[in-house]
Amino acid sequence: MGCCGKEYETGNCVCDILKEIADVQSDIVENCCDTSCERSINDLLGEQETNDLDTVPVLLYCHDGCKPFKGFGAFRGNNNGTCDFGEVVGSYYFRVKKVDDNCCAILELLRDPNDDDCNPSDPVCQDTCHLRATGICITVDVNCFCHVTCMPAISAFDTVVSPSEGKY
Repeated sequence: MGCCGKEYETGNCVCDILKEIADVQSDIVENCCDTSCERSINDLLGEQETNDLDTVPVLLYCHDGCKPFKGFGAFRGNNNGTCDFGEVVGSYYFRVKKVDDNCCAILELLRDPNDDDCNPSDPVCQDTCHLRATGICITVDVNCFCHVTCMPAISAFDTVVSPSEGKY
C-alpha cells in the first residue's frame, strides 16, 4: 500500500515513519523542507560535524476527527513510601522508543522541565523550548493514528525531567 507515492513495509505510513525514527534513534550514540520527518531523521543521523541530537519529537493525530493525541503518565512515587506514584502529567510530544511488527509503539512523554502546566490544552499551549525525556512511557496502537508531525531533532537527554527537578 502506498502513502504519498511511497511504498511502505507495514501498509501504514505513520507506523513505518515511527519505526524508522525508532531505529535511527536506537543507533545513535538534499531536503527541500526546513522541518519534516525526513529532515529530522537526517539531522539525527549527524550530517553535521558536531551533533549531540538524540530525539525526533513527534506529534500524532488520532483517526477520529484528526485531533492531536495527548498522552498521560505519572512519575515514580517517592522512596519513603508515602506516595504510590508521583504527579500525573500530560504531553502532546513524544520520543519513539520502539515499534514492533504489529505497529504497537512505546512512546516516551517529552516535557519542558520549566512547564508549570501539567495538562496542556493543546500542543501550542505546551512549553516546548527545552523538551526533555521524562522516563514516562506509554504503549499505543499506531494504527489508531492518521498523521504524524516530526519536529526538529533535539537533545532530549541533556537533562532528564524528574519530579524533583521540574516544577511538577
